Amino acid sequence: QVQLDESGGGLVQPGGSLRLSCAASGSIFIIDAMGWYRQAPGKQRELVAAITIGGSTNYADSVKGRFTISRDNAKNTVYLQMNALKPEDTAIYYCEADVQVTMLGALKDYWGQGTQVTVSS
Repeated sequence: QVQLDESGGGLVQPGGSLRLSCAASGSIFIIDAMGWYRQAPGKQRELVAAITIGGSTNYADSVKGRFTISRDNAKNTVYLQMNALKPEDTAIYYCEADVQVTMLGALKDYWGQGTQVTVSS
């Protein structure tokens, strides 16, 4: 099976920065798109940023210009650099990957367990 391990969350003051990492491991033939989602208390999970295997990116309007998603295909790892953090960025951040486990298999979504990001003074 495939496992996604996230790291890098924590408590940061407004205006600060954090870098999230998510490494995929297990039976992997290829990873297509990877992304970061977040869910704040009482709200639905929302897309923060996504990146294709070719490096094309997509961002939520609320994070454009502040967050940067990147990936290292050799390490099956996706990153989220978060700058100029705001209290409204507080949420549990989840990593997602579209993984094909065999050459003839179909793509399937896998999710990490989530990492807490808290922006507060």
